[in-house]
Amino acid sequence: MLQLTDVVKNLLIINIIMFLGVRFFIEPNQLAVYYPGSPYFQPYQIVTHMFMHGNFMHLLFNMFAIYMFGPPVEAVFGPKRFLFYYLATGLGSFVLHMAVMHWELTSGAIPMSSMNIPTVGASGAVFGLLVAYGMNFPNSVIQLLFPPIPLKAKYFVLIYAALELYLGLSGKQPGVAHFAHLGGALFGFLIITFWHKFPMRFN
Repeated sequence: MLQLTDVVKNLLIINIIMFLGVRFFIEPNQLAVYYPGSPYFQPYQIVTHMFMHGNFMHLLFNMFAIYMFGPPVEAVFGPKRFLFYYLATGLGSFVLHMAVMHWELTSGAIPMSSMNIPTVGASGAVFGLLVAYGMNFPNSVIQLLFPPIPLKAKYFVLIYAALELYLGLSGKQPGVAHFAHLGGALFGFLIITFWHKFPMRFN
């Protein structure tokens, strides 16, 4: 069993509490994020949407990924750098998702009413974690379930990103923010590359 690190443990707790809280105490659409041109958009949603999930399976998949890949990444980065990285990739996910949505709205690819559809989930930050894991443990073997084959982390991340790009461009899996996932991955790669070139201290 993996040893939970401090930030990972707190992220799991916060996400679970938020999931339960919106079922009983909070209107979920208040904490989801909308396109900035929507009348429902509020600035705080840029952060709160990262801790919201649409259903139990959505929560379970993301929490399992944080549980699996978060502790070794936090052990490498340290708690403060890890938390910064997690939140930054989540914000990067929002930036790319909204940039693509802006292009779709202005080009007429999607109706203007789409700006009132909320987005939720930690998936962008999770994809950032996958990139961090793949870059720090490239030859670590991940045992896939579907298909049931072992795959090195560096190949797993590349294949997963390519699949997200294909699904995002093809529109074959509507209702999923594929470019939000790619945004988390892209910003994660850029952040780690920057840190390698310009080392920074997180006291």
